[in-house]
Amino acid sequence: MKKTLLIALSLILPAFVMAQDFNKHLATAKASYSAGKLEDSRFAMEQMMQELDITIGKEVLKLLPAKLDNLNMNASADNVVGMTGFMGVNIHRDYGTTDKKAEIDMITNSPLVASINTILSIPFVGNSADGNQKRVKIDGYKGLLQKNVNSETQKTDYELQMPFNSTLLTFRMDNADEAEVLKMAAQIPIAQIAKMLQ
Repeated sequence: MKKTLLIALSLILPAFVMAQDFNKHLATAKASYSAGKLEDSRFAMEQMMQELDITIGKEVLKLLPAKLDNLNMNASADNVVGMTGFMGVNIHRDYGTTDKKAEIDMITNSPLVASINTILSIPFVGNSADGNQKRVKIDGYKGLLQKNVNSETQKTDYELQMPFNSTLLTFRMDNADEAEVLKMAAQIPIAQIAKMLQ
């Protein structure tokens, strides 16, 4: 019984603390604004928005699959970190072991998204002559797939970058082939994530 109560508290307490921080920042922003301290009000609102971004990031993690083909997620590596400046949060999950590994990273409010969207919108740009870079489409979204061959081990790694809204999703996979990477990337609920992050 004690163990069940402790588990329940450990799940509820972070949400309660997060709500308290959000409300505290909101109250500070209102009070600072009323007092004419606009810079303090702006700072409190930035803190409040970062709390909100982190909460949304944790919800995005819940959308990600627990397994990609035969690679299980590593729950202890799940991470949502608030970024400073113009970026929202960095969301991370990885799968597999050192022999076979895949990872998903998302950066919200990323200035990189505009540059990748530009590359993907030009029909003759994005596909390299050597086949190491190409445009792909997954779940209705365009992405840039890059192949890297390690000169020492001769193992092939792939990185898929998919911009949507103001988010950049990066899917990396070590020691893989293109078909395997695209098959696993198709298991990521990109449309649902894009909807949540819009």
